[in-house]
Amino acid sequence: MAALSIRDLDDNVREKLRVRAARHGRSMEAEVRSILTEAVEETANAGGIFDVLIDRFSALGGVDLELAPRTLTVRSADLSQ
Repeated sequence: MAALSIRDLDDNVREKLRVRAARHGRSMEAEVRSILTEAVEETANAGGIFDVLIDRFSALGGVDLELAPRTLTVRSADLSQ
């Protein structure tokens, strides 16, 4: 396993990281490992904006819309002019 040192980390960031780690019941080091692993996996699995939107709103369910029947027949454009 590799080791990683982070220099010049802002004290505010360090404190937020400490609180986040405590919320998840793990050490700061374990929290950083989790954050980095998740960030790399998300990048590798990113499918595009459509996939992101589907994932984000899929829990809301769908809507079935009733479409009105077409009353006009489709005709081609007149390009003779």
